[in-house]
Amino acid sequence: MVCGGFACSKNALCALNVVYMTDVINASWWVMSNKTRDELERSFDCCGLFNLTTMYQQDYAFCTAVCKSRRPTCQMCGEKFLKHSDEALKILGGVGLFFSFTEILGVWLAMRFRNQKDPRANPSAFL
Repeated sequence: MVCGGFACSKNALCALNVVYMTDVINASWWVMSNKTRDELERSFDCCGLFNLTTMYQQDYAFCTAVCKSRRPTCQMCGEKFLKHSDEALKILGGVGLFFSFTEILGVWLAMRFRNQKDPRANPSAFL
């Protein structure tokens, strides 16, 4: 099934709600290696994922982010990931809408100029 750019981008962005993104982030967090988690915690300056599991305390205890030394509690990485992905999806939605409208313009131009008669053709000939 082929769909237009507007329909696909709209449906894809509507399908990615917060609950789905939380599940995706949570599943990918526990598949990552400890080295990757440490690098993400340091680069995003956060500790742990979400406070939804019993593994959170263990994950928070081994955190090496800078925020842990500056203040007693760090922001959870899951919140930062959700905020970052929300911004990225808004940008992608705008790009998708831009290309959707250019596709509509292309269809209109094709319909407009496709059925024009050739000015070099013989007007009395049956076209």
